[in-house]
Amino acid sequence: MLNFIPPNTIDFEQLWSLISSRNKWFIKLRFIIVAGFSLFVIFTQEFFGIEFTSEQLWAYAIIAISLFVLNVGFSYMENSGLVKNSEYGFNQLHFAFNQIIIDLLAIALISYYSGGIESPFYMFFVFHMIIGSLILPGYIVYIICGIIVAYLATFSFLEYYGIVAHHSFGNLLEAPLFDNYRYILIIISSFGIMMIVSVYLANTVARSHYQRSQQLKLALNRLRDAEKIKMKYTMGIVHEIKSPLVGAQSNLDLILNGYTGEINTETSEKIKRARIRTDEAVAIINDILKISKLKLLDTLTKEDVDLVELFNETISKKESQILSMNANVKIIDDRKDKKNVMLDLPLFELVVSNLVGNAVKYNSPGGEVRIFLKNIDNDEVEIVVADDGMGIPDEDKGKMFHDFYRANNVRKKGIEGTGLGLSVVKEIIEQHDGEITFNSPSRITKEGRKGTEFIITLPNI
Repeated sequence: MLNFIPPNTIDFEQLWSLISSRNKWFIKLRFIIVAGFSLFVIFTQEFFGIEFTSEQLWAYAIIAISLFVLNVGFSYMENSGLVKNSEYGFNQLHFAFNQIIIDLLAIALISYYSGGIESPFYMFFVFHMIIGSLILPGYIVYIICGIIVAYLATFSFLEYYGIVAHHSFGNLLEAPLFDNYRYILIIISSFGIMMIVSVYLANTVARSHYQRSQQLKLALNRLRDAEKIKMKYTMGIVHEIKSPLVGAQSNLDLILNGYTGEINTETSEKIKRARIRTDEAVAIINDILKISKLKLLDTLTKEDVDLVELFNETISKKESQILSMNANVKIIDDRKDKKNVMLDLPLFELVVSNLVGNAVKYNSPGGEVRIFLKNIDNDEVEIVVADDGMGIPDEDKGKMFHDFYRANNVRKKGIEGTGLGLSVVKEIIEQHDGEITFNSPSRITKEGRKGTEFIITLPNI
């Protein structure tokens, strides 16, 4: 089987997607052409008085019906999975080639039965060769181009010498042209030049565009590889920074627990603040490490996840933070279908931890956090994490999912953070074919406090 795949192909997925869409377009267009040709024959007879012979009408009918039946077969092949998106076997390029050959044969028969060199339909060869130039390798298109020109020249001279019968285009022409030697030579010469130039231009543009797209794909792959190397380097450096901080925490704990002797209240408060600051620093480092790992992941490993259990575990892990803020956290599960959802658990733990942690962190003492779960009609599950805290200023709403961005009211209050959490959350949810939006004020807002709610929609599978 001929190999039609362009050399130096990098992105096979893009190639198959492109050719598949064109094949579907061919099939739809062919149905329109069959109907249009049938109406054209009827129209020219009724309104222009063109008289076709019974042999021509039978030929037109057989060609139209055959093309329609073949097109139904093409449609079945495209939708049944018989055409493979693979380098091996019968693939989309082979399928396109076969369709083009069938169309060219149909045009050849229609041209012959509508006047041959006098036919208005032989110009459709040019249209089809341009389409073929956008899909098939150059050498294949040039071979087909040569065969078409040879076909038109051969049959024109066979008609000229009376070896095969000539079928005029009804009574359109007052005098026949098929028996004019000079006319035949001029038409065939101009037609051949038009075909070659059209194929050359179309194939050159298509090949240049394809090569450029493959070069861009290769450059993108190199950038991704460089990004992975950078991420690994960042993870190594950041992990090394974490080690002395953890050591400092251990020493501070020894002092606070009295292992180095008693300390006065003022000193104890200062050390406790230092301990909190180191906790914040370690949390930021852990966020950066998680983000780096996320950037290095190419695929998801999904499993059945119980959303209520996931949120309960997260709330349990954040118990000290919740108690320090005296926050009231509650899960409200309004789902009728409480089945598990397919998620990458480690990644989605990061989503839940970030949203719940932010709802507590950016709240006021005694604030409320509500987690709503419900089903949506189009087989999706909606997760809402709402709080009655400080809310998001209007001028910051368009930037909340940007890397390293933090709202003005958060910065003014001196609350620590990297500004990376929400951008990572958005990326993880989109990897799960989901969507995240937010509202501020939230649905549980209180007087004088705007609150924020983040709404996640996920496929309920």
